[in-house]
Amino acid sequence: MAPPAFSDIAKTSNDLLNKDFYHTAATKIDVKSKAPNGVSFNVKGTSAHEGPTSGSIEAKYADPTAGLTLTQAWTTANVLSTKLELDNNLAKGLNAEALTDFVPSSQKFGAKLNLHFKQPNFTGRAFFDVLKGPTANVDAVLGHEGFLVGAEAAYDVNKAAITKYSAAIGYSAPEYSAAITATNSLSVFAASYYHKVNSQVEAGAKATWDSKGSNNVGMELASKYRLDPTSFAKAKVNDRGIAALAYNVKLRPGVTVGLGVSLDTQNLNEAAHKVCISACTMD
Repeated sequence: MAPPAFSDIAKTSNDLLNKDFYHTAATKIDVKSKAPNGVSFNVKGTSAHEGPTSGSIEAKYADPTAGLTLTQAWTTANVLSTKLELDNNLAKGLNAEALTDFVPSSQKFGAKLNLHFKQPNFTGRAFFDVLKGPTANVDAVLGHEGFLVGAEAAYDVNKAAITKYSAAIGYSAPEYSAAITATNSLSVFAASYYHKVNSQVEAGAKATWDSKGSNNVGMELASKYRLDPTSFAKAKVNDRGIAALAYNVKLRPGVTVGLGVSLDTQNLNEAAHKVCISACTMD
């Protein structure tokens, strides 16, 4: 089995600490449908609570036997995007993506190439921005019996220099995981853990230190409790006394709604609290 990608080494703890807390996330609506000929459509809308609402309409055609997927999208920013995916065509375990963006109003054009390669005990990725720079971002992870070690680096061709690099080690098991990461050119260090206590309860924590900032270490603690098969509640608190609560319920297949609230426990009498609702996802 292939290990996770470099950005996912600490995914379980990061998801527990950040996902489904709707006061920090943009309000979204996602409507999906599929035509009889296999073409799927997806309409997305996002509101960050400040500024205009953004959205896109997307059409996707997939041919699983040929390992080919073609996706085209048009956004409210008037960007036309096309993505061509080849899965296991060029080599076993290799997924290649060619992406283009075109802005009709400014005649700007962008092109990117992404490569994802997975083998037992190895996952590697490469992201190339062909027209800007050009730049290359590569990362790789080795895994063995739950132990993980990975690194990433970015290179700018015009500057002829490595612009960033990171490293991480971790351990992953079905019921718990732990990771230590050093990002932003080894200047930001984080240690995190995740524990699935039982089928209903999950817990996790994360400590972060920016060596270029203050000497303080940021701490976060979170937990998740599954109320029943269709709903769950989450809670977290950080070292600054900011507490957050979230509730998610699946109303029916394809439709979910989430509620979130954030409280500044050190200033309960001040208007520093947030309440938010997440829109539905419909298939």
